Amino acid sequence: MSSPPSDVEAPPASSAPPAPATALALPNGLAAFLVFFSSGAVLVLETVALRLVGPYVGVTLQVTSSVIGIALAAIAYGAWSGGWLADRRDPRTMLAPALVLAGIATAITLPVVRYAGEVLRGGAASAILLLVALAVFVPAALLAAVTPLVVKLQLADLRRTGQVVGRLSGIGTLGGITATLLTGFVLVAALPTTVILLSLAIALGVAGIGLGWYLRRQARTELPGPARTRAALAVLGLIGAGLTTVAPNPCDIETAYHCARVAVDPMRPTGRTLLLNSAEHSYVDLTDPKHLEYAYTKWIGAVADVTAPAGQRLDALHLGGGGFTVPRYLTATRPGTDNVVFEIDGGLVELGERELGVRPGPDLRAVVGDARMLVAGQPTDSRDLVVGDAFGHLVVPWHLATREMAAEIRRVTRPGGVYVQNVIDYPPLRFIRAELATVAAEFAHVALIAPPQALAEQQGANFVIVGSDAPLPLDAIGTRLSEVDPQVAMLPGAELTDFVGAAMVLTDDFAPVDQLLATA
Repeated sequence: MSSPPSDVEAPPASSAPPAPATALALPNGLAAFLVFFSSGAVLVLETVALRLVGPYVGVTLQVTSSVIGIALAAIAYGAWSGGWLADRRDPRTMLAPALVLAGIATAITLPVVRYAGEVLRGGAASAILLLVALAVFVPAALLAAVTPLVVKLQLADLRRTGQVVGRLSGIGTLGGITATLLTGFVLVAALPTTVILLSLAIALGVAGIGLGWYLRRQARTELPGPARTRAALAVLGLIGAGLTTVAPNPCDIETAYHCARVAVDPMRPTGRTLLLNSAEHSYVDLTDPKHLEYAYTKWIGAVADVTAPAGQRLDALHLGGGGFTVPRYLTATRPGTDNVVFEIDGGLVELGERELGVRPGPDLRAVVGDARMLVAGQPTDSRDLVVGDAFGHLVVPWHLATREMAAEIRRVTRPGGVYVQNVIDYPPLRFIRAELATVAAEFAHVALIAPPQALAEQQGANFVIVGSDAPLPLDAIGTRLSEVDPQVAMLPGAELTDFVGAAMVLTDDFAPVDQLLATA
């Protein structure tokens, strides 16, 4: 006899009680910490990598793009591999080793990059990519594997998959954001790269060892591999940390922006060369501020010498301080000159005062900050001479090379005043042509000073652009140039127009400086 149909409807599947949490799952707080910490560690590595490779390959758009691209590739492959392994082995046996191995890889990164950097120094795109990969890929990939391992453990109830994945993904993103801001605003300004990397390596190792102890205690599992393997890993980490202490260090000090070193000139005991990211940037004579070693500083000095009658004071604005060579020259040759220097790197100002004979006072005021922002706050028609000598490695920062910046400089320059800008370029000279077109779009009279071989596209060199709203004293400048550097050439008027050709004018909307500098 069949039973009568029931009048009570079965409850919907969604109202069924949730499945009990599996014993494999980690406590929510621990899972959140592991994802937050590992994701943040990747971004610390990415941020510090720029400072680590900068002394060898510069800090250019290509280098920055390489760091971002390699880091993203490491994250992608690490997450993919971590997810693949999580489906084949117990994730609890792999979490602690991943953190410990990431710590070891981080400790080894610094000596590996410093030794390899000496070989790959100044190389092409392939050298940049290889050096960045050595700095970032392995530890970042290991750390990226942590999140899918944790996610696998937390998926106790398939009906909450979206919630679990979304929450842990959000926590990982917050970890990356926190680490990026903390590293950029605090760590880099307070600690050397060596200390940051070794501290991160220790933190990862301690976290991995602590996690391994916790998991063994909670679930009675062991890290894979015999004790000898774990001992070997510990020894490897110690070797990596030890190599860091003997690896070649290209820096005397690390500022917020540069790896800086001051070298004594063996041919001139009072001469000092300032190297930033291993590239020569400035030369000063501690006892003779009138001495100008580099050709381009002689050209700038020659323009300054004819800007006003001999010995007459000037109101000068300098965009970029470096070794403060030109401000010291102006003070020595034109007593009473008011030099205001905009230098983005406060560490260089301190280094100049300590080792390069920079003496702030009524004739020299250094203002720390971005020149683009600071120029906007200068009074109109307030300067007789503006000197543009700001570089990020060997590249003029793009926002200082645009027509909008040139317009601000023209506004600050007095009628009849002069703007001189130092530019570095290489054949086929696309950037210097574009920058000349940009300056000429704002200043009525422009000339170019450069070596003849560079103008013939036979070599890379410094170029000095001279601009003014009033006709330039070309004869006087040419005479003075012949006295300080008989080999240099000057292009004014029609010659300059022919040289510039149809070069683009750089604007805030479109200023591909790094691409223009790339050799064909």
